[in-house]
Amino acid sequence: MLIGLVGKPSVGKSTFFKAATLAEVEIASYPFTTIKPNHGVGYVKVDCIDKEFNTQCQPNHGFCINHKRFVPVDLMDVAGLVPGASEGKGLGNQFLDDLRQADVFIHIVDVSGTTDETGKPTENYDVSKDITFLEEEIDKWFLGILLKVWKSFARKAEMEEENFARAVANQFSGLKVNEEQVKSALLKLNFPVRPSLWNEVQVLKFASELRKQSKPMIIAANKIDTKNGKENYEKLKKKFPNLVIIPCSADSELALREAAKTELIDYIPGERNFEIKKNLNDKQKQALDKIKKNVLDEYETGTGVQEILNYAIFNLLNYIAIFPAGAHKLADSKGKVLPDCFLLPPGSTALDFAFFLHTDFGKNFIRAIDARTKKVLGKDYKLKHRDALEIVTAR
Repeated sequence: MLIGLVGKPSVGKSTFFKAATLAEVEIASYPFTTIKPNHGVGYVKVDCIDKEFNTQCQPNHGFCINHKRFVPVDLMDVAGLVPGASEGKGLGNQFLDDLRQADVFIHIVDVSGTTDETGKPTENYDVSKDITFLEEEIDKWFLGILLKVWKSFARKAEMEEENFARAVANQFSGLKVNEEQVKSALLKLNFPVRPSLWNEVQVLKFASELRKQSKPMIIAANKIDTKNGKENYEKLKKKFPNLVIIPCSADSELALREAAKTELIDYIPGERNFEIKKNLNDKQKQALDKIKKNVLDEYETGTGVQEILNYAIFNLLNYIAIFPAGAHKLADSKGKVLPDCFLLPPGSTALDFAFFLHTDFGKNFIRAIDARTKKVLGKDYKLKHRDALEIVTAR
């Protein structure tokens, strides 16, 4: 899966990206710092099962701190979006094309109110405009793809009695839209059965709903620790009660992770505290004190960066974390304890997990065994978050 970081220029997307990945990216306070998309690896946090077995895991991928397992996910930071992007303004066409493969969007919003719709410095900007225009631009992008073929496409699907949901999914396959998402959009809208009779407003509503179903979005209220940050965040929550908006300070998270990287502090991403390990100079101490007071002590979500990544994967996409684990032995053939933790889509079964691990495991599946309870599970067993399973095969 791929998480796309979206938003207008100069809102802190690249800072969020660097905080989440510790990748070397250019960060500056001028529009379109990012021209080509940055790709990197971030991590979602899962309570590791190693503690339940009174052991310490040894991850092949990601890492584990104090029994908190960090599982890798792909992140993409793209160029800033400005009003009119769907008509080609700014880096619009390139921006939108970059987003095709994203499964979920994190919309970074500058709640300080100090950048206008193009990312240039201003004062007392109405930050709610950013949420409205970005959703409109992405909806228009979806609409544009539909309108290019709509009349002939809708009539052809009706005349040939083709499955309309499947036909739309095929048309949008480049945007990773599937048939179930199309069905969900149609069910929610309850439009006339014959799509060829829909008017332009209905087609736009369909495009918008299809975007919401196929590319769900969470709002990162970034720069929450600035002068007007908290006030603007509260305004956003009031104006958009149906959206998930999480307070965020990407700058603070980046500072904490950099300090932890140089072993100045012990810090587990997403936690609300840290422990100082070395003597700090006055500047370092003041910076950390400020983060503790204005961010960590103020918000239950800490800096927000880890909370937002987790919410995107586990709440919006509903993925689950699964640990391969032997019923009687937790180490792999190389002696590494619980080396893997994988993210699987909702509704996955024990057989799906077997195929995920290796095609031969799926083809030769006999049963799964719950590593905790030693209970035998069939191929249709629906996986639960943090399950630990052994797959038994015919060979």
